[in-house]
Amino acid sequence: MMLGAAALPLAARSAQAAADFMGAGQGRFFRFTLGAFEVTQLLAGVETLKNPHALFAADLEDEAFTTLTKAAHLPTGRARSFLIPTLVNTGKALVLIDTGRDPVGVVGALEAAGYLIEDIDIVALTHMHADHIGGLMGPNGPTFPNARIICGKMEYDAWDEAGDEAFDTNMLPLAAKIEVLSDGGDVVPGITAMEAFGHTLGHMVYRVENDGQTLLVAGDALAHHVFSFAHYEIAMAEDEDGPRAVKTRTELLKMLAETGVVLAGYHLPWPGLGFVAQSESGFTYVPHSYQLSWEEAPDEEPR
Repeated sequence: MMLGAAALPLAARSAQAAADFMGAGQGRFFRFTLGAFEVTQLLAGVETLKNPHALFAADLEDEAFTTLTKAAHLPTGRARSFLIPTLVNTGKALVLIDTGRDPVGVVGALEAAGYLIEDIDIVALTHMHADHIGGLMGPNGPTFPNARIICGKMEYDAWDEAGDEAFDTNMLPLAAKIEVLSDGGDVVPGITAMEAFGHTLGHMVYRVENDGQTLLVAGDALAHHVFSFAHYEIAMAEDEDGPRAVKTRTELLKMLAETGVVLAGYHLPWPGLGFVAQSESGFTYVPHSYQLSWEEAPDEEPR
């Protein structure tokens, strides 16, 4: 009797303590060190994509696609795409790589991470698709008033010749601030552009290196954490030059697997950081767990 009587107030308190559902939540930035550099991943947006089969793996038979997605616990009819610019603080320059689809997302993430738009010294671009350059210009002008804009020469020339709404809106007004470079050119000491053509005609990736530690900021060369790895030999629907994109993807995956270099993927699951493993059947994406945030006091002993 005493137990039952005591349980009643507890049940009543539990019912009264029920909280409202809060909905999904997500941090806006993830920061780690790379040698003496500080790197911050910024969540500028999350988008839902329709028909991932056609988008990422059109050459894959229906049954094989379904088997692959189910093995990865993914829905077959839609995909989630993250927009993750990378911010590198070298100690002498603050370099933002890509900008999201609009200023709202990237500015909000920067503010959450403790930065002002005026702090950005350089914006380096992997390519000119709208979800990478859309944060450059706002209704009142340039989003980053003090920044120089750096991009690949071939990429700039291709879009300048072809014409495109996103390019015309976000790049042409900044023409006086734009600097172009080619394969092997340095954005600043420690950040080097590398050609990774195919997704677009002049797509670049950036190698960030300091004190023996290396990060590859891959843009859209590796766009999905399952399909781009398990079936790297299949071009994406948005690859402008499919065979060249496959060649680039294959070379990058081999390099990443052989060297253990950290991968920053713009559209990979937040925070877009991981490694590449190779087996006889192909490649696998290995998400970052605690490797990049390992902090240990000099005299700390494992338990």
